[in-house]
Amino acid sequence: MQAVILAAGLGTRLRPYTTNFPKPLLSVAGRELLYRHLRLLKEAGVQEFIIVINPRHERYFQRFLQKHPEFSCSLVLNPHPERGNGYSFYLAQQKVKGPFVLVMGDHVYEPSFVSQAVSLKGLIVDPEGLFIDHNEATKALCEGGYVQRLGKDLSHYTGFDTGFFVLSPEVFTVAETLIARQKEVSLSEIMVQARIPCSFLPGLFWMDVDTPEDLKKATVYLIKQSVKGRGDGLVSRWLNRRVSTWISARVISWLTPNQATLLTTFLGLLAALLLFRSPWMAALLYQFSSALDGIDGEIARASLRTSAFGGWLDSVLDRLVDFSFLLVLGLLFSPQGLAEFAVYLWAIFGSIMVSYTSERYRGAFGTDLQADIPALQWVPGKRDERVFLSMVFVILGHVKALYLLLALLTNLRVFLTLVLVWRAKRP
Repeated sequence: MQAVILAAGLGTRLRPYTTNFPKPLLSVAGRELLYRHLRLLKEAGVQEFIIVINPRHERYFQRFLQKHPEFSCSLVLNPHPERGNGYSFYLAQQKVKGPFVLVMGDHVYEPSFVSQAVSLKGLIVDPEGLFIDHNEATKALCEGGYVQRLGKDLSHYTGFDTGFFVLSPEVFTVAETLIARQKEVSLSEIMVQARIPCSFLPGLFWMDVDTPEDLKKATVYLIKQSVKGRGDGLVSRWLNRRVSTWISARVISWLTPNQATLLTTFLGLLAALLLFRSPWMAALLYQFSSALDGIDGEIARASLRTSAFGGWLDSVLDRLVDFSFLLVLGLLFSPQGLAEFAVYLWAIFGSIMVSYTSERYRGAFGTDLQADIPALQWVPGKRDERVFLSMVFVILGHVKALYLLLALLTNLRVFLTLVLVWRAKRP
């Protein structure tokens, strides 16, 4: 399948960002808008891309494509962008060979939207518009399964035009007729006269980027959409994710996922060292590093930079931080007698084993433990909960009680994990 990307607009509402610079090459959540289209559409099965551009921007697009040879792209120059986006669409005809996807270069979509939309037909209509300004959006009126009207000022409509189309080459016949008849042609005119089908896809994130505020809004939405959705403990759901998503949206343009992992690791190890000077300050820093622990994954998913290495590195370094903090804390408040020493060891052992059982499950079965066994989300003892408890008990000065609680919670969670996995996976 091919995809046509219309990228010849001047982006006047985004100036000064687009002064002599193409809007589709602006970054949202650490990635160019154009890269997002190419990457997500390629993952959805598109092999070839036709990008219609303004000749004055050709050098920027050429430079971008040289950096990304993994995409098979051809550029079509539109010397008359003032004739409307319908004229840009018409110029792509020379390259289109069969059914194709059409998207606007200034739109952004979450991955789930693209993966589902490519299997539909005609204009993809969002009946809900959860993430857009309804007053600014282009409305679509669909009747009998076909587009009847498109426009921003429709008083009666069935949904919102997402700027994503799945079309057949026959639509160019209508475009050619309109181009021959009038100087300026909009894409909406072509699609209405061609009576293309409507397909509805509700509830997923998409928006067009028209203003500097839209750039920031799209980044924030993509960060929020990047939260895993499962695997978080109670503290992460109610506290840590509020902190991490706020920070991720502000550092995503200059911090890579692996750099974020190293930063949080440094803060966690610094907290362990700070125990020698001020245990309560160390406890606060340990909790802060835990709150930041999600930014590497959020940045990776939002900026389309996920990697197996990054996930592995994050998991290993989290264990290093936890072991270091609990080890130093135990040395400072040294256990008295064999019973206290045993509790101390079981607390450290259990803290490591909670994560080990989860990671080992992924290695053995190739799937996520909590996705397969949802009941585990209600069992306490996850890392975010352990770190928060450590902060509270250290500040209160109840270190021995902390080790006893960690020993009980973590090893209970490990035992229940073994039982649930045994019941679900034994041959």
